[in-house]
Amino acid sequence: MQEAVRHILALMVKEFLALLKDPRSRTVVMFPPIIQTIIFGYAATFDLRQIPYAVYDLSHSVESRQLLSGLQGSKNFKLTTYIQDYDDIARLIDARDVKLVVMIRQDFARRLRAGEPASVQAILDGRNSNTASIVANYFAEVVQKYNQNRIRMLNAAEGDLATGPSVLVVRHWFNENLLSRWFFIPGMVGLIALLVTLLVTSLSVAREREHGTFDQLLVTPMSPTEILLGKALPGFIIGIIEASFILCIAVFWFKIPLRGSLATLYAGLVVFIFAAVGIGLMISSLAATMQQALLGTFLFMMPATLLSGFATPIENMTPFVQKLTIINPLRYIFVILRGVFIEGAPFALLANQIWPLAIIGLCNLLIAGYLFRHRIY
Repeated sequence: MQEAVRHILALMVKEFLALLKDPRSRTVVMFPPIIQTIIFGYAATFDLRQIPYAVYDLSHSVESRQLLSGLQGSKNFKLTTYIQDYDDIARLIDARDVKLVVMIRQDFARRLRAGEPASVQAILDGRNSNTASIVANYFAEVVQKYNQNRIRMLNAAEGDLATGPSVLVVRHWFNENLLSRWFFIPGMVGLIALLVTLLVTSLSVAREREHGTFDQLLVTPMSPTEILLGKALPGFIIGIIEASFILCIAVFWFKIPLRGSLATLYAGLVVFIFAAVGIGLMISSLAATMQQALLGTFLFMMPATLLSGFATPIENMTPFVQKLTIINPLRYIFVILRGVFIEGAPFALLANQIWPLAIIGLCNLLIAGYLFRHRIY
């Protein structure tokens, strides 16, 4: 037993030295994860600020100016121009100069004073459906506030302060300010930890084969199991260190609250990286060169990310695709990370996400061991 441990530790030291001495491998492990996290944290957001809009006001009344003042006073909108001709609407939207055109009809004030419904038209750039939907919701909030203020003013003028409408008060739990960064950055911990772990593990055996040193490894007194563990543990350790570093960036750079227990978080991360190491070893067992190992890693990363719920909810996918996500370790780690970060969920609530990861990791290592033994020669 002591001899086996000594063999594994010696191979681990060799792997770390090979990784740190190779400039390409060292660069892949250290710099891209930091750059990706920072860039993604600022670039990947559904939050819209300073939305350019134009106004086509045919009413020119006090009522229309009161409505438009709500837009001008909002931090979400930025007035670009006042339109004088109907044909300018298409020109501005086609040129992407504005995302919203507010059109107020001539009878807007007259209908309001008569107690009749008065319509306001919002013309949106629908080429990006998600952005258009967000802009529409922002504008609807402005119109709703205008209606509430107008009703209160009318009631005050008539001396009837008790007959105002019911007011909807919305409170958002967990993410009070609806910052999409709080949703994305915790997921980046799992995404980058998986990528780095796969790269380190999958390249380990492929590097030996490409440099011609794998045959030398086979003539050593080490068994295939010891070689497998010696190749797996460095990737596991580096994955944990990388995840910890991204966690620090999320908490101290982006100020994302970590409301749950670190013990629960690391319990999920350890099992997740255990599963990632198995995938990396499978890739390394099948790859004959470093180029094939890199290709295998990125061939796995793309569908795994799409089927993880990172950007789109799994519930919105077709039933067949939802079943495929069951074997995807990213699906579970995202729930764990976001649960601990945003919700402060305890271990008992996340245990149903941790044990599937453990099963996936065990199956991955068994398959990797089988492939490793049958392709080792």
